[in-house]
Amino acid sequence: MGTRRKKNEASIAAEDIIQDTENEPEVDTSRYELMRDQRIRENKERMHKLGLLGLSLQLRKQNEKPPSDKKRKITIDAASLPPQRRSSRLSTVEPVNYSDFFGNAKRESSSKEEKEVEINIPEGKTPEVYTEEQENLLGDCESVWELFVDGYDEDGERMYDPIKGETCHQCRQKTLGQHTGCNNCELAHGQFCGDCLYMRYGENVMEANRNPKWTCPVCREICNCSRCRRGNGWMPTGNIYRKVLKMGFKSVAHYLIQTYRSEKSMEGSDAVKESETSADTTVNRPRRRRGLRS
Repeated sequence: MGTRRKKNEASIAAEDIIQDTENEPEVDTSRYELMRDQRIRENKERMHKLGLLGLSLQLRKQNEKPPSDKKRKITIDAASLPPQRRSSRLSTVEPVNYSDFFGNAKRESSSKEEKEVEINIPEGKTPEVYTEEQENLLGDCESVWELFVDGYDEDGERMYDPIKGETCHQCRQKTLGQHTGCNNCELAHGQFCGDCLYMRYGENVMEANRNPKWTCPVCREICNCSRCRRGNGWMPTGNIYRKVLKMGFKSVAHYLIQTYRSEKSMEGSDAVKESETSADTTVNRPRRRRGLRS
């Protein structure tokens, strides 16, 4: 009976609050919070009298899983194992170590791949020929240039700038960073970025800018950019810098000039030998005697 009266009183109080809120739109919410707190206290007291509060705590403890023990790794001693079965026919033969066999095979294949470096440049309209003077004009540097650093941001991306950037004659990209300036022509085709100058010609841009007598590869007639090569009737080389390094050359220009120079010199020496041998055969060839006419 007491619980029913309390429920009726609570419902009547709630109805009064709803009516007050309908009549007064700006009512203080503290009355509703006090009623809510009172209901919570009554429900807790009721559960405590019935013994439901302790029962819920016991059920919660029973449902909690005990901490599982970590799995232990079992280590087995090889000496404790029984001896492996082996055929009597193979008891005197040493076991084959396949790791050595396949390891040597892999080493041989890798060494062959390193040695067999091929560079295939298509033939152009005119034969690619270089002179001794061009070979003497190949550049050099005292210090090593660090690639892909100058003109790059913190993320390793190249910084392009159409306003403040300078156009490289080799890669034709308008980027930030150090560029060369030719003291001979003083033109735009004398500008080379640091990476292109080092990879394609084996020169350091900082040393070139400090040298008051430095001339660009275009003025030296050793430029190997795609535009200049097509102007000479030769096909572009493509990106062959890594292959050239594996072959032992300092740059692409060193590879082109020194390789084609040696090939032409070999062809010239072979042609000279053939002409000499042909001359010797004609001189030492026995002459046929003509018969006397009757």
